[in-house]
Amino acid sequence: MRGDGEHGPGVDIERFIAGLPKVELHVHHVGSASPQTVARLAARHEGSTPVPADPERLAEYFQFTDFAHFVEVYLSVVDLIRDAEDVATLTYDIAVDLAAQQVRYAELTVTPYSSIVRGIPAEAFCEAIEDARVRAERDHGIRLRWCFDIPGEAGLPSAEVTLDTALRIRPDGLISFGLGGPEVGVPRAQFAPYFAAARAEGLRSVPHAGESTGPQTIWDALTHLGAERIGHGIASAQDEILLAHLREHDIALEVCPTSNVCTRSVTSLAEHPLPALVAAGVPVTINSDDPPMFSTTLNREYAVAAQLLGLDQHGLAELARQSVRYSFLDQAAKAAILAEIDAYESAWSAVD
Repeated sequence: MRGDGEHGPGVDIERFIAGLPKVELHVHHVGSASPQTVARLAARHEGSTPVPADPERLAEYFQFTDFAHFVEVYLSVVDLIRDAEDVATLTYDIAVDLAAQQVRYAELTVTPYSSIVRGIPAEAFCEAIEDARVRAERDHGIRLRWCFDIPGEAGLPSAEVTLDTALRIRPDGLISFGLGGPEVGVPRAQFAPYFAAARAEGLRSVPHAGESTGPQTIWDALTHLGAERIGHGIASAQDEILLAHLREHDIALEVCPTSNVCTRSVTSLAEHPLPALVAAGVPVTINSDDPPMFSTTLNREYAVAAQLLGLDQHGLAELARQSVRYSFLDQAAKAAILAEIDAYESAWSAVD
């Protein structure tokens, strides 16, 4: 996967990334709202939200002092989504933004509880995201699938609502079950019964762990929640036994480098553990998390990975293939995207 990469990604690398077919495995629903969308919603609800209605002021609003502050700001944006029409518009706009980056498939982390508790019925919420999913595939050729996510800060009541929505309504795009929000003070083990019920109904387990806490949170996600992939998981670099476990059991990490710096989970990109994780043989995928909040895109995260790992075009293509392999797509769909990546790399090499 490595190239010389001595001076970081250049123009050719950035052009290669821009056209590279990709999948996105860790991106949040509300956290992907564009500044324009957030500003429009803030203006609509002016007087009842701290979120600025000026897109330029949002950049300052999205400066986070630590992970707890990030969660506080994130929830203030969640509070702007107040009806099913907002949900459908947001979801469709996210798909358009991803498709423009040559994303063929995305597993979007969706938190139904946050909308349901604000008065949007579960049925209307699911209908809205499904309507957007179908339209986005028809209009832009991108496939969206859902990971229904328990917001850990809301405790067990949110787990009850999330599981009920997942299993009772079971929208067609739903494939996995997750756990997000703060890790500090939110033990993973308390959610074990909910994950067991979701897994029994065929949903895959993809909890967040080891982003703002240490390796034990990851162990807990594996032991108690049956995690098949780990959201973030960067703290595993601190535990050689855990690294070996992830490698031997082929459990991928959903790594989001810029996010980790913006939430102060990592001091700087230069100190990010991504190179150590790759050197340890742990499978990693590159993702954008909450891109507008962190002034990033999936394409930019690939450029960051190219710099951190010293990747050339072949290495970047292999990174894209890795995300496809660890997605929850069926084998035929994986093969189709892998073939696209192969053809793109071959065509680029022929011109180059």
